[in-house]
Amino acid sequence: MGDDLYKDFLKHYSPQFGEIAVGMKFVTERQLNEALVEQVEDDFSNKPHRFIGYIFLKNGWMTLKQFSIVLDISFETYV
Repeated sequence: MGDDLYKDFLKHYSPQFGEIAVGMKFVTERQLNEALVEQVEDDFSNKPHRFIGYIFLKNGWMTLKQFSIVLDISFETYV
């Protein structure tokens, strides 16, 4: 039953921040993968969870303007 709930959730979930950022060519797939590795390493090290967009900003891979654009697009899917 848990798998069905997860699949249903994925059908209604908007594209992830990283996917949108790559699609808009604000970051590369390699940068997305590196950010995901950083995120997982933090989680396993019991550090505070960091969102992908924050990691993009911290590493200088994305501007604040680009961040805002991706955030706006990701929220549009919920309206």
